[in-house]
Amino acid sequence: MPHLTRPRIRYRAAAALAALLLFLGFVVALPARAADVLLSQGKTATASSSENAVFGAASAVDGDPGTRWSSAFGDPQWIQVDLGASATINQVQLAWETAYASAFQIQVSNDANSWTTINSTTNGAGGNQTLNVSGTGRYVRLVGTQRATQWGYSLWEFKVLGSASGPGPSSGLLSYNKPGVASTQQSDGNCFECTPARAFDLDPASRWATATDSGWVDPGWIYVDLGATAQIDKVVLQWDPASAKSYQVQVSNDANNWTTIYSTTNGPGFKETLTVSGTGRYVRMYGTQRNTPYGYSLWEFQVYGTGGAPNTPPTPPADPANPPQLIFEDNFDTPAGAKPNAAKWRADPGIGQNNELQVYTNNDNVQTDGQGNLVIEARRQETPGTACPIDPVSGKGVCQYTSGRINTGTKFDTTYGKVEARIKVPKGNGLWPAFWMMGSDFLTGRPWPYNGEIDIMEILGRETTKGYSTLHAPAYNGAGGYGGTYGLPGGADFAGDFHTWTMLWNSTGITYQVDGTTVFTVDKAQLEATRGPWIFDHPFYLILNLAVGGDFPGPPDAQTPFPSRMLVDYVRVYH
Repeated sequence: MPHLTRPRIRYRAAAALAALLLFLGFVVALPARAADVLLSQGKTATASSSENAVFGAASAVDGDPGTRWSSAFGDPQWIQVDLGASATINQVQLAWETAYASAFQIQVSNDANSWTTINSTTNGAGGNQTLNVSGTGRYVRLVGTQRATQWGYSLWEFKVLGSASGPGPSSGLLSYNKPGVASTQQSDGNCFECTPARAFDLDPASRWATATDSGWVDPGWIYVDLGATAQIDKVVLQWDPASAKSYQVQVSNDANNWTTIYSTTNGPGFKETLTVSGTGRYVRMYGTQRNTPYGYSLWEFQVYGTGGAPNTPPTPPADPANPPQLIFEDNFDTPAGAKPNAAKWRADPGIGQNNELQVYTNNDNVQTDGQGNLVIEARRQETPGTACPIDPVSGKGVCQYTSGRINTGTKFDTTYGKVEARIKVPKGNGLWPAFWMMGSDFLTGRPWPYNGEIDIMEILGRETTKGYSTLHAPAYNGAGGYGGTYGLPGGADFAGDFHTWTMLWNSTGITYQVDGTTVFTVDKAQLEATRGPWIFDHPFYLILNLAVGGDFPGPPDAQTPFPSRMLVDYVRVYH
């Protein structure tokens, strides 16, 4: 009735403090059993009625002692929670507002239709009640049959404790694409738009960083708004080298009052997976001491648990089938002088990178030989009007060499698989044959190395007894790439014959092989724990090229043979 509403609000405002003190433990209740876990927090709750939209059923299972469910003024009324799967119920904790039940039952059900009573009372005293019970069900309900006041039924908290007896509600990623806030953020040539959102986008090649202008100070922090209260059980931090030596992980329901659920004074940096336990809508990394002279920076800040208001993350790519299936092949079985199959390959003309000396032509230097091979030919051939680094042989800045580079860019790409090619490499100072892959987002504007690069084979013409296989990413690239070197049995020369380079690539790592023998392996977990993020879970396209000169191979000299030829017998990709 309208005339009851206003005095009731005044009365409850006065009583709320007392109820809150009860909830926080100033009146001691029986403890939960050691093995019991809180099952109800953040789960779906419904009720027979709500006094108004502010006092909905969800407020009784949100872990926030300042919010509540309140029913209409009548008997009976009920509130129930869906635990998500069948569970063994050992305890129910009730934190009553002043409008409590003098008579009520606790019931369980597997279908929310047929109910079994596991606790009943006709002399409820309100306040904080801890009920040790025994029952099994997916749904747990409180049914109030007699009110102790003229108002309805109202609970600050309705907690169900026990153990999952089925698959149970599983922990999931709660922070994906949720709003982030930070002490400062960087946006300059070293870290463009390194905003808080970058730490929650599941993109391991983008990051948040504190600002350079007065931002490389302590403390530095970043937090995420999960959208609703959640039970947090795991936090994953993938640090840039600008990491925290001392920091806390904290939770809050209002982004003002924080509770620490993890603390360290010896943070190792790189990837840290933290098992935690806490409740809140907001989760914060609060750095108090830096590991470097720089600020704080995170590639990824992932929060896992139950509850919240999570966004569905992208579905991870599927690992290769077993047995593998052929999805791309070119055997180059065309007449001599034929150009690469335009349905599979495209020319990639232009001046090379890395201070290379050649110009890549529009397939003038690429053709088949009529014997089942693709030939990529490097020539000493001046390109007038094209500026290149100074050639040490001629002393000229005009490009003195041409060669070929082809890729499958807009024709074919793949995520994971078995990727291999049978190749014969040339020998000579300054020659640099390669079989490699680039992240396909490079073609839509994402710059290197943020798109990722996978080098399956690189050989230096000055040292053709050694092969290189390398990964490049924002945290490890160029001369700091993550890779390995290897040779052939007996120190044989790679230029002496054809050899088969193979990459086996899936969600857990990469294995490089030469002629069927493993020469280098990359374990994703180890890489993330020691060097930086793994950014190789998206499409990549194939590249074949023969470079001349550059930072890595050094320059050609008067003895370097021209023309020099890289021969490719076949390229195959399996998935």
